[in-house]
Amino acid sequence: MVSETVKTIVVSGYYGFRNSGDEAVLQSILSALEEEGRAAGILIKPVVLSINPEWTSRTYGVKAVHRMKLAEVRNAIKNSDGLISGGGSLLQDATGLGSIPYYLGILKLAQWMGKPTFIYAQGIGPVNRKLFRPFIASVFRRCEYISVRDSESAALLHSMGLPRDGIQVVPDPVMGLALPEGEAAGTGSSSEELPVVGVSVRFWNADREELAKLAEGLASLCRRCAVHIRFLPFHVPGDDEASRFVIERMGNVAEFGCTVSTAAETEHPYEMLREVSRCRLLIGMRLHSLIYAASQEVPLLGISYDPKIDHFLSRLASVPVGSSAELDPRIVASQAERLLSEGDAWRKNQASRIDELKREAREPAKRIVVFVRSRE
Repeated sequence: MVSETVKTIVVSGYYGFRNSGDEAVLQSILSALEEEGRAAGILIKPVVLSINPEWTSRTYGVKAVHRMKLAEVRNAIKNSDGLISGGGSLLQDATGLGSIPYYLGILKLAQWMGKPTFIYAQGIGPVNRKLFRPFIASVFRRCEYISVRDSESAALLHSMGLPRDGIQVVPDPVMGLALPEGEAAGTGSSSEELPVVGVSVRFWNADREELAKLAEGLASLCRRCAVHIRFLPFHVPGDDEASRFVIERMGNVAEFGCTVSTAAETEHPYEMLREVSRCRLLIGMRLHSLIYAASQEVPLLGISYDPKIDHFLSRLASVPVGSSAELDPRIVASQAERLLSEGDAWRKNQASRIDELKREAREPAKRIVVFVRSRE
């Protein structure tokens, strides 16, 4: 009996923090690596760098080490066949100065140890401090494979001196995430009497004006048609508080025959994916709420607070219903009512785009597996 070829790959990203979007990215990468490895006749053994390795190991059934313990990280890389950095928005300085040095440092450590490095569907930027740019370019030039999740990220890397033909633009990995076998892909339906409108919100503006206007729009929708407004907190704590803020300002929608609820905190990305699959419509600020909806063929309305929302919607030939700077409650209500009545037409119109995005989302895993397979 011939023993199966085993390849160990370290996966670096914003993992273990229980942010539903980032955890979905991890699950997507793990699933894609497993399937592409199986197709190539090899077994991929991931080792995840996590802030909470015990939780990550328990949740995903993989080995994990603490991302901030250098000795553990170094040992994991030393005993691996390569390192993946991604996905998500890892190389950006909008949320602080520590992110870019950390993720570049992990890549550089692997390169010093002679390990192949791969950039997996990252969203690059913003990089406001010019001093970071030559360091990003230097590390990326030594990567065996680079993929980014939008053309704007590719343009930013090109502006740093990286050749365009060395950068592959692919969808966010979560577009390739499917519910476990046996569970039907979403059709925007559920067994509930009222159509479910999923809502994913986050705090952004200091005055919360965009959330107050969304609350007004949702209340207006309830006056137009009876629905179940289901709030979906993707990042707890925070999104649940933002959800309560909106609910309090919607008023008493029960008098119009509507109901309101909030999903409990989820442990695994599949749980939130199931929530989204039961929706007839998804109204989202969080990027991954919109990606979940698209992957489950649920009509969606995006509220933009960051260019990444606009970039994703453009791949569906769509635009945001509004932004954190300008949101009209009347437009939210009218567009939501339209999509609730035209769901089948939306799915038919988007079917080919969604299928293409799902195929493209698996390309990084395929390319990485081919590379490590060739180094036997």
